[in-house]
Amino acid sequence: MDLTRFLIWLNSIYSINMKEQNSIPTGKVQRAGKFIKTGAKIGGNFVKHYTKRMFVEGIDKSTLHEENAKDIYESLSHLKGGALKVAQMMSLDQGILPKAYQEKFMQAQYSAPPLSLPLVTKTFHNLLGKGPFELYDSFTRTAVNAASIGQVHQATLDGKKLAVKIQYPGVAESLKSDLKIVKPFAKLLFNVSDADIDYYMTEVQDKLFEETDYDLEVKRSIEISSLCKQLPNIIFPRYYPELSSKRIITMDWMEGLHLNEFLSTNPTQKIRNKIGQALWNFYDYQVHVLRMVHADAHPGNYIFSADGTVAVIDFGCVKEISEDFYNNYFRIHDYNFASDPLKFNQWLYDLSFLNKNDSAREKELFSGLFREMVDLLGKPFFEDEFDFGNDEFFKDIYELGLKISSSKEVKKSNAARGARDGLYINRTYFGLYHILNSLRAKVFTKSNTFALAG
Repeated sequence: MDLTRFLIWLNSIYSINMKEQNSIPTGKVQRAGKFIKTGAKIGGNFVKHYTKRMFVEGIDKSTLHEENAKDIYESLSHLKGGALKVAQMMSLDQGILPKAYQEKFMQAQYSAPPLSLPLVTKTFHNLLGKGPFELYDSFTRTAVNAASIGQVHQATLDGKKLAVKIQYPGVAESLKSDLKIVKPFAKLLFNVSDADIDYYMTEVQDKLFEETDYDLEVKRSIEISSLCKQLPNIIFPRYYPELSSKRIITMDWMEGLHLNEFLSTNPTQKIRNKIGQALWNFYDYQVHVLRMVHADAHPGNYIFSADGTVAVIDFGCVKEISEDFYNNYFRIHDYNFASDPLKFNQWLYDLSFLNKNDSAREKELFSGLFREMVDLLGKPFFEDEFDFGNDEFFKDIYELGLKISSSKEVKKSNAARGARDGLYINRTYFGLYHILNSLRAKVFTKSNTFALAG
């Protein structure tokens, strides 16, 4: 078991253009065959590494990691869909995954190979009955962004600049089989137990299926953007259902920059704080008022502007929060509750961090680890203002993750830890922290949702 590793494993998208792809393997046999070939390459890399070690002293695993990362990424980027989504989720790992994997898989956020125009045109004819050049006044022949599940083209219609997202063929149909095939890779790379993976896989699979349902995404996008439109400095595109379908979304093109481009303009601390506050309020309001949250807090879902406004451009992954789970989980943000040993211990059982069949040693081990985790990750909630630019805070997170991942006692435990409903909530806050750290933002973190709601 390692809940932290598994949570970190689930995060992120971005994208830019590169060599186009004319076909995607969609059949189970084709896709499984690609994985088998990749596995053979990885096996060959291990053989080469250990052969070299027989003749040359002092060789570390850096070259092995680089070769494996390259082979795995090339395979996943060709397959796209659930397979590439896994690489994107891995890319935000802070220290658990070897650096070579982290750097290579991060490309999945920016540079997945896009589909060629003939495949895009075929998708439009199949779903909307007309080609893109018949539906829009103009349409870019190549994608302006390409990620794991779909790619984006820019279009115009009646003087409006539009973003058109097209899903890759076969993504939804291959998700279930992809996740089954990817599971052994996750176990190998992370030493995650069968109990952990199987316990959470249903939640992961359900959310990924939702991300492939563009009709649902348009519905949720319109709903949540309407409910959040009064929040300061957060803006949303307009969506066009008549030009959308189960695999195509048409929305307004939002001007601005992705996070790395925005940061390269050296925005002032005032603007960084303004954006950080807007994002914190956006998530605070969703969680505590709407009880449903945009659960994919990675930089590629936002467009940043020099005036300090943030456009939210993707609602593919939304987690609805039940009343029971909300009342139980978020008690931990009450300092008086969190600092009471008896109440905290019961909370661990209520949320399945501890199990009644745990040995005395397991209870001691995991209660201690989760105490450290809550004290560390809960810091922003226990202060009026929090400096997310504090690198010591993130260094402590990294070191705690390393401590858990390297613990032999943790690895021996074969029980899943943590309520499934918490998986995407933890993922959401981890992603939000990551963005706020990149912004070096100082944020007033005390909840002000009732003022925002009014």
